[in-house]
Amino acid sequence: MFFLATADAEGRPDCSYKGGMPGFVKVLDEHTLAFPDYNGNGMFRSLGNILLNPHVGLLFVDFERADRLRINGAASLDAHDPLLPQYPGAQLIVRVQTRQIFPNCPRYIHRMRLVKHSSYTPTAGCAPPVPNWKRWDEFRTFLPRQDGVVQPGLSTYVRRWEQRGIFYRRGVQLLRRVKRLIG
Repeated sequence: MFFLATADAEGRPDCSYKGGMPGFVKVLDEHTLAFPDYNGNGMFRSLGNILLNPHVGLLFVDFERADRLRINGAASLDAHDPLLPQYPGAQLIVRVQTRQIFPNCPRYIHRMRLVKHSSYTPTAGCAPPVPNWKRWDEFRTFLPRQDGVVQPGLSTYVRRWEQRGIFYRRGVQLLRRVKRLIG
């Protein structure tokens, strides 16, 4: 797992967690690494930023051994990359041409260990489950058609979100804005 920092065309930053099964980040040569992009929340924050501004930062943290590595470079996206078949469920491949690679002081890393891999990580021959939130009526209009299926009885979930008040309303408003921007 690692954290991916991107910025939009105006330089406004964003950071996302990227996870996969062990080995999902591949070192292709001395200056290039690649990783898959899996189906996410449909907001395309990382991918959209990379299209506008290819400069990225990657932070790899090993919580078991208290170690971390930073990589800065330029990213590109390819939906027809020859590596795509190696990643079941991937939508495209992100390649990073590295500019800087350096270790980072690990003294404040909290020790943690992997309990289990996410059941949502695509693997060969096994379709991951659809997250419940992708089934909510409020989000269906913002997601690609293949993402989830609206199921009856979702009013329970909707009520829970409504009880959370302003966070819920702002989330739906933001998703509507994103939908208008991307058409």
